[in-house]
Amino acid sequence: MNYLELNKEKIEQLLDEVNMQCNDVKAQNYKVDISRGKPCNEQLDIAMGMLSDPALLQNMPKNYRNYGMLDGIPEMKQIFADVLGVKPSNIIVGGNSSLNMMYDAIQRALQFGVCGSTPWNQMKAKFICLVPGYDRHFAICEHFGIEMISVPLNEDGPAMDIVERLVENDDTIKGIWCVPKYSNPTGCTYSQEAVERLAKMHTKAKDFRIFWDNAYAVHDLMDQTDKLANIMQIAEKYGNEDRIYEFTSTSKITFAGAGVACMACSENNVKDVISHMSFQTIGYNKIEQYIHSQYLKNVENINEIMKKQKAIIKPKFDKILSALDETFAQDCNIARWTKPNGGYFITLYVLNGCAKRVYEVCKDLGLTLTKAGAPFPYGVDDDDSVLRIAPTFTSNEDLEIACKILVLAVQKACLEKLLER
Repeated sequence: MNYLELNKEKIEQLLDEVNMQCNDVKAQNYKVDISRGKPCNEQLDIAMGMLSDPALLQNMPKNYRNYGMLDGIPEMKQIFADVLGVKPSNIIVGGNSSLNMMYDAIQRALQFGVCGSTPWNQMKAKFICLVPGYDRHFAICEHFGIEMISVPLNEDGPAMDIVERLVENDDTIKGIWCVPKYSNPTGCTYSQEAVERLAKMHTKAKDFRIFWDNAYAVHDLMDQTDKLANIMQIAEKYGNEDRIYEFTSTSKITFAGAGVACMACSENNVKDVISHMSFQTIGYNKIEQYIHSQYLKNVENINEIMKKQKAIIKPKFDKILSALDETFAQDCNIARWTKPNGGYFITLYVLNGCAKRVYEVCKDLGLTLTKAGAPFPYGVDDDDSVLRIAPTFTSNEDLEIACKILVLAVQKACLEKLLER
């Protein structure tokens, strides 16, 4: 059905039918939440052996119980280095949150600059924010008063012509947020060309930094997986190795609230970061790091763990995608959606001017979505068309309900909008 070709009478008839179904659903008093990309209990159960296996601590060096080793234990540095394709000397191991490490990196740059540069808070610092993007990245900028410049994120990565033009002419643009593999929320992976252009582009700000949030480095969902170019290696080839701050964590491999995170960067950056961290902490949890290193072992074993994760969450993605496919053919003109090969999100694009209304209808019927506008700086989606769907945390039974409510809400909001024409 091409909704845009329907006459007013047909639209009113369909809207009456949808409203009747909505009333039936509302009477059920459902409470379902697909608003955040959290692992479900079944995923977290996979790693529970870490908490009960005494063998994991059997050979731990005694000095790991004490102060010191600010940049992390060598075993965990090696694992992260292998995952990211860098050297252990490029790795700083932190606490459980990579977002915390990103926040700290911004705060340090604002107060002290980077590698001896002028502190960013002495000017009106700006950041490029790719949209749709990760709302928590944008919240950090808003919290610190950093001006955000929206640039489109395409299927193959950033709109690089725009990015290059901006950074070449403005030395107050200090950074760019990137989720380069299975991007939050669209699920796209940057192409080799996009990664290369980011690594080699000329920036007027000599202290420009790419915040490379590689959160989904090993989080494949489909048999066809995406491959991401190694930006650290490419940047080094062009003499721009100091440009990259890369982050990842075990949050969606082991425990979301008790994992291990890391920052990967050039050795110049490592020295700079450690020089400030030494005033902040005497060291992160080395026992937790060691337990993780013995459980994770190596990249091959991590991939086996992620196959177990995939077996749990892929059916959830399939359920959402099937519901959208069955209700809205791709040529229906009121909805389209991404079909990612990995990561944690599906992006749903609805008729312009309808995303907020879809969110409201869902809420009224008992389904909580991420707030419309969240994937944009300041929460403003100029087209009011983007919704982020997070299937992982919800049970399969509740996902059935979520699918029913979601498709009804899209139909209701878009039919109402069409009646305004």
